Amino acid sequence: MHWPVQFRMQEHAACHRLIGTAPFATLISTIPGAQLNADHLPLLLMPASDDQGQDRLVGHIARANPLTKHLGSAVDHVEALAIFHGPHAYITPSWYPAKREHGKVVPTWNYQVVHAHGRLRLIDDTDWLRDVVTALTERFEGDRQSPWRVSDAPDEYLAAMCRAIVGVEITIERLEGKHKASQHKPLAERQAIQRGLRVEYGYGDQDAACLSGMTPSES
Repeated sequence: MHWPVQFRMQEHAACHRLIGTAPFATLISTIPGAQLNADHLPLLLMPASDDQGQDRLVGHIARANPLTKHLGSAVDHVEALAIFHGPHAYITPSWYPAKREHGKVVPTWNYQVVHAHGRLRLIDDTDWLRDVVTALTERFEGDRQSPWRVSDAPDEYLAAMCRAIVGVEITIERLEGKHKASQHKPLAERQAIQRGLRVEYGYGDQDAACLSGMTPSES
């Protein structure tokens, strides 16, 4: 992927924030002698700790997934790439004041994305899976007035459900983020993008500012 300097997320904290707000990832993995594998699943970021020296991503896939046939094999810990997509939008040149002035404008697409490169490990451990399922549930149920809890399900039923999945853990070796939002354009054009995103697309203030490269002081 092309990573122009002006569009790079310079701080890992910015990448972590996007993963936290847009956790549904596309997970690409390479298995020697097999086709490229792609999965779509929520992944939680587990920051480095004293016990774990590197950041990790955790989640689970169905046991019926073709990837699980390599569980415990020599190709475990394969190279993987998790892609997280933030807000994005088509940007029409019709919004730009420059269209009326000289017409030298073209369409583009603005977006935020994070690539997490690392090693994929499949985990078939009941306690590990229970912990990850609990963490995922707390993450996505946490804002509800009456959140569902793992403990709400009968133990036997939950055990059967856990037997139908396999854990996924990616140890992050490289983290890259891109925020392409017309930051290089004049203020008037960025203001026009922000206005177009709000009025024509119905974007909220936060996403409209994010995708138009507007800073808090400019917005």
